[in-house]
Amino acid sequence: MASGSQSLTFFALVLPFLAALAAPFLTRVLKHNAAWVLAIAPAFIFLHFAGLLDTIAGGATVSGGYSWIPSLDIRFSWFLDGLSLTFALLISGIGTLIVLYSGGYLKGHPQLGRFFSFILLFMGAMQGLVVSDSFLTLFVFWELTSITSFLLIGFDHKREASRRAAIQALVVTGLGGLSLLAGLLVIWIATGETELSGLLAAGDTMRHSALYLVALVLVLGGAFTKSAQFPFHFWLPNAMEAPTPVSAYLHSATMVKAGVYLVMRLNPAFGGTDAWETVLPVFGGTTLIVGTLLAIRQTDLKLMLAYTTVASLGILVMLTGLGSDKAVEGAVLYLVAHSLFKGTLFMVAGVIDHESGTRDVTKLGGLRRAMPVTFAAALLAALSMGGLPPFFGFLAKEEIYAALQFQDGWHGLFTLVAILGNALMLVIGFAVALKPFLGPRVATPKDAHEGSVLLWLGPLALATLGLVSALLSGTAHHFVSSPMASAVAGSDIAVHISVVPHVSLPLVLSVLTVVLGIVVYWRLDQARAAIAGLLAAIGWGPDRGFDQTIRGLLRVSFGVTRIIQSGRMEVYMTVTFIAIALALWAPMTVFGELPDLPDMPNLPFYEWTVLAIAAIGLGAVVYAQDRLTAIVSLGIQGFAVALLFMLLGAPDLSFTQFMVETLSVVILALAMTRLRLHPSDHRPTNEKLLDIAVAAACGAGFGLLILKVTQMPFDDSLSEFFKTYSYVIAHGRNVVNVILVDFRGLDTLGEIAVVMIAGLAILALIRVRVPKPAADGKEGG
Repeated sequence: MASGSQSLTFFALVLPFLAALAAPFLTRVLKHNAAWVLAIAPAFIFLHFAGLLDTIAGGATVSGGYSWIPSLDIRFSWFLDGLSLTFALLISGIGTLIVLYSGGYLKGHPQLGRFFSFILLFMGAMQGLVVSDSFLTLFVFWELTSITSFLLIGFDHKREASRRAAIQALVVTGLGGLSLLAGLLVIWIATGETELSGLLAAGDTMRHSALYLVALVLVLGGAFTKSAQFPFHFWLPNAMEAPTPVSAYLHSATMVKAGVYLVMRLNPAFGGTDAWETVLPVFGGTTLIVGTLLAIRQTDLKLMLAYTTVASLGILVMLTGLGSDKAVEGAVLYLVAHSLFKGTLFMVAGVIDHESGTRDVTKLGGLRRAMPVTFAAALLAALSMGGLPPFFGFLAKEEIYAALQFQDGWHGLFTLVAILGNALMLVIGFAVALKPFLGPRVATPKDAHEGSVLLWLGPLALATLGLVSALLSGTAHHFVSSPMASAVAGSDIAVHISVVPHVSLPLVLSVLTVVLGIVVYWRLDQARAAIAGLLAAIGWGPDRGFDQTIRGLLRVSFGVTRIIQSGRMEVYMTVTFIAIALALWAPMTVFGELPDLPDMPNLPFYEWTVLAIAAIGLGAVVYAQDRLTAIVSLGIQGFAVALLFMLLGAPDLSFTQFMVETLSVVILALAMTRLRLHPSDHRPTNEKLLDIAVAAACGAGFGLLILKVTQMPFDDSLSEFFKTYSYVIAHGRNVVNVILVDFRGLDTLGEIAVVMIAGLAILALIRVRVPKPAADGKEGG
């Protein structure tokens, strides 16, 4: 990749983050009109990636990057083929319209600038995810989508429902992210590859690896949670607590399709196995049926659309798992069609709510004359969602049935699943597009009228694109569908389907789908009541299970905390020193590393004198009648050690020890004078015996460890290194000082920080004023 083009691609990837930084300032200055300026960023990104369409359509790929962690051969790299380029165009193109839509939808909102920052951060994270080549950059952007979606879903953080939905999304997708990380590590171990392009070029290496199933389960754990596959689907409808621009963007082109992107991206390396072609269709087909049935139950426009998004993600996973060329073509066409009609319908739902004051479909009607542009956009999108010609959704549905069409018992099962799922999605599409607009005018909380250009521009543009792309299907297939299908399949695929119907079994299945959808739409109220009764009979569901799991974790953590955090300092100290004693004794005992006991040393009288002083100090500590005396007596031990350092020829170390001991005693004594201390401890004998045993075990353990170390052959390589390089590198002749200041300067800085924090805490204690007893015997201020 040419250096100029590489720099431009890198700029396109960081541009959303730069725009996010500028968003609050621009919003303060320009108010909601800042949307027009901020939309320039995603529009530029869209034009940049659109400029690569001809290159990618010609069969080439575009890659580049920069070294990130050279020692680990990790790069900040990107890889563009038909799959990643299509996602990049959807993210930036729909993102441009969403930014404009946000300016109209949240006009006058006091936190509009913060919202623009969050949505642009989210855009940048998703953009980085789909073009990432390096496993590490993929994971970083993957987790960043979870974090930014948490901020967006919980944007209205004063509402409990928003906070719950945000936490739920973060927990579910965060756990999936950990699963993905483990899966990427397993892939690295199995193949030695650290980049997706290398993995895709490795052929059957992953499929033939003994770690294939482990990697598959872990990777699918990340993909299924992110793309809300059953039974992890519950977080996605709850995410509707976010403002409608977030819902429209999240459901059409971004986060929820991240899992689908990952599955499609890994299909050439993981697909073609029995596990792949069983797990994905089963989970995808189940998600399709569950999503559509739950959508029928809803009356909130956003929730109806949210559950059909769950269903759509299911059909994408199902088709990718089936693995045939036709199934891949169907998945590719449906992904593009879904992005266009679902983005439109979510924005339509937002306009209806914004202008009428309600999203309840049972309380809406007759808005066609008041909102003609919005109605036109909704109708075009619903026709595409229903799979009717001449819309892109029709192409997708025809190709889905061409891939299935009752080839055998296995495909026959999923043919029935697809027919039922597509029929119910037609019902929801037309329920959202027709019921609010047709029929007699229903009184709404607000006097409904057409929204501003910022509100209807996005849905109208996407709905129109769904029509134009189908009418110009040859061009769309050349630049988008065929390169994307080839990337997913790992081989060249040419998509040829057009809007001209051909009499065949897929067309018959399409007609059957439409007829079934019309019947259910006609009896929608009865269908809604039936599903509601079924759900009431079932009762428990994953959403409720999530709350039960969280409550269970809280109860367990509370119980564990009560046990291990009793609030008694002596318990904490005892447990800590028991752990230290075990850490010292267990390895030496288990591995037979106890030292040989030395003979009685022949020490000079003054060294014996120092040892005697230390013993006297120990006795003073043990038999002190109050804590203050014990603390002062404790300094005797440190002074004795300092004397030994001096006698053994280390005056600088001795001076340091004297200073530390003196300051420790002074500071502790000052702190103790501010506390109310009992004259002496009155503890039972068993506690004293336990303390003696623990102290003896720790002391003996350290003594034996030191003896064992001194009995080992001395390795002077480190000493020689410091002697040789202390002056040459650090220009210091005092080796100890050079080690502290230069070679381990960061450690020293950390120690200084610890001492400073401790000093501040002690200062706070010293400044605490102890309440004096009042005249009546009660404590006074």
